[in-house]
Amino acid sequence: MLEIVHNSLVKSTRNLLENCAGCEAGQSVLFIHETETDGYYDPALSELVAKAAKQLGYQSELYGVALHKKATQLAPDLVARIERADCAVFLARLGDQIRFRPNTLKSAQVICHALDCEMMGSPFGETDYHAFAALEQIVTKSISAARDIHVTCPAGTDYRGSVGNSKTTACNTALKRFPLSVFKPVSSEGFTGHIAQTGFLTGTGSSFYTPWTCEIRDTLFVRINGSRIQGFDGTEQDVKSARAHYEYVGRTLKLDTYAVHSWHAGIHPGLSYTQKAARHFERWSGGAFGNPRILHLHTCGREPPGEISLNVLDPTVRLDGVAVWENGRLFPERLAGGAALLSRYPEMKEIFDNPRTSVGQSAGGRLSYR
Repeated sequence: MLEIVHNSLVKSTRNLLENCAGCEAGQSVLFIHETETDGYYDPALSELVAKAAKQLGYQSELYGVALHKKATQLAPDLVARIERADCAVFLARLGDQIRFRPNTLKSAQVICHALDCEMMGSPFGETDYHAFAALEQIVTKSISAARDIHVTCPAGTDYRGSVGNSKTTACNTALKRFPLSVFKPVSSEGFTGHIAQTGFLTGTGSSFYTPWTCEIRDTLFVRINGSRIQGFDGTEQDVKSARAHYEYVGRTLKLDTYAVHSWHAGIHPGLSYTQKAARHFERWSGGAFGNPRILHLHTCGREPPGEISLNVLDPTVRLDGVAVWENGRLFPERLAGGAALLSRYPEMKEIFDNPRTSVGQSAGGRLSYR
């Protein structure tokens, strides 16, 4: 007898399979989940989502994969299983690790960024995927057209430029993302300034190395000119730590150490990340970035996404003087077409009117290493 799954997970699973992947009841879905139980993905999530899919009339199959610190391609057996399925859903870090690799498989493939049942069954997973696909297009178009883009934050970030005639294309992922919570990355080529970092430097989820996170005790300013980090300013200890961390990651992974690839910010205020970042930095990096309170840059490596993420808490992003993000809150109505979009999707308007504010910050409201 089929176990009945809670309505919120059924709604989110329908949103994932129908609105995001474009599937129909009766088709086969391969749910690729992690065999690790280190607290990244909730082990119950894959089983419950697979059951919800069956409840919706899909043929569900579970496939476990181990975490490999540096994954560049899929195992032949997994490739064969994906090819046989109508859709493959990655509930595993493997999806993030291969998200920029060439993808020739014809099956629909989706990375799920809802990491547990609470996130999946919340407005983050439930709100119509089409609404955020439309918002992503509006934001990307507006950023591309802006002559002056100015990023600031309470910690002291001052980063400015435009897409302009950039020769570098910041590519999007080869796999679909669910929920869709960031816009297309913006090439760093036309931007200069400094990014304020507090708490830590951490990875991007492409490769996993040890140590993956570097403590920042005060405020570190990362000076950037186009596609290069020019230097660090701050206390002697923080500058020393940051330089050593970049050199270690660049040397270990054989990367252009001080390259800056691109940046983007969260667009989904339905996302709530309730754990402190310090509890599991890898999980935080892969789970909190889609909230508008976080903007991040991909650095350390010329190829996307880079291996060190610079994270800006509560950004203000002005497009030709208009604060589209203001102190970590995104206002779609300040963009052409944004008000009409909110009117078309009342559920979406509700979460923009009442945004979630938990993004892994510590008791003092800051991102912290401890």
